[in-house]
Amino acid sequence: MKLRRLLLALMLFTPLVAQDAPKRPRITGISHAAFYVSDMAKARAFYEDFLGFQSPFSIPRKDPKEQLVWIKINDRQSVELFPGSEVSPEADRLYHIAIETDDAEGMRVYLQSKGVAVPPKTAIGKIGNKNYFVKDPNGNTVEIVEYLPDGWTMREKGKFMSDRRISTRMSHVGVMVGQLDTSLKFYGDILGFKETWRGGAGPKLSWVNLRVPDGEDYVEFMLYEKFPTTDRLRTMHHICLEVDDVAKAGAILQARPYPAGSKPPTPLKEGVNGKRQINYYDPDGTRVEIMEPDTADGKPRPPSTAPAPVGEPRPPNP
Repeated sequence: MKLRRLLLALMLFTPLVAQDAPKRPRITGISHAAFYVSDMAKARAFYEDFLGFQSPFSIPRKDPKEQLVWIKINDRQSVELFPGSEVSPEADRLYHIAIETDDAEGMRVYLQSKGVAVPPKTAIGKIGNKNYFVKDPNGNTVEIVEYLPDGWTMREKGKFMSDRRISTRMSHVGVMVGQLDTSLKFYGDILGFKETWRGGAGPKLSWVNLRVPDGEDYVEFMLYEKFPTTDRLRTMHHICLEVDDVAKAGAILQARPYPAGSKPPTPLKEGVNGKRQINYYDPDGTRVEIMEPDTADGKPRPPSTAPAPVGEPRPPNP
């Protein structure tokens, strides 16, 4: 009799525990990547005049002459440009990446239940969206964003999307990762990202791609063993703009003035993943990858089986 009562109590209690556990809200895509720039006018010339995007709004910073500028890719994606006077000239230019969710507060509660350090509450930012920041295991800053109906992002829906823009979608962002195992636990086990491909050009693994759980965008882990130099770091941290025909896109961009001081673009080439691409560089050396969505011959490339490098500890930003 006592055993039966105990089993009955367990049956009644177990569903309640599962029901009370916070569930992960949807993660629908990559919202934006944010970079520090040393010269806002030159950076805007690259992203607006050269790449053809428009800025829907900006916010003055401490110095009235400096602004935080949004570069709009589509209604849900952008690049944020922060005044570089806030960081050392030798610092990493990537400030953060941002993922979009449909429930920022629910995500905060969920992440907290998984042991992730989160703020005490979900704030509403200066442009009227819910947002806050967390850190991934490699020290990269990840912003959690929920677009609100009355926020500035949705206010400008359907606007500031010029026919000159070279792409209408940012397919992925690249972030530096030294410890693959811990990153897979954070992005995969906790956030629900799904690995789609891994590749390498040598004896060690170089890249791992993980797609958001409720969309098509992805994060590309840029793996390293020896901590990269500043120039290499700004190449590893990148955004990818998707185009149907990279040769056509390259011809369009070749006809436009390339900002003085920017590293020359690479020739059109086929990457290890089999996709055709051209790399461009903003005035601070941050890489912008123009790439087609499919392999050149339509055949998928097999994922690499090479071992992952174990990276040196990340030093503090200068």
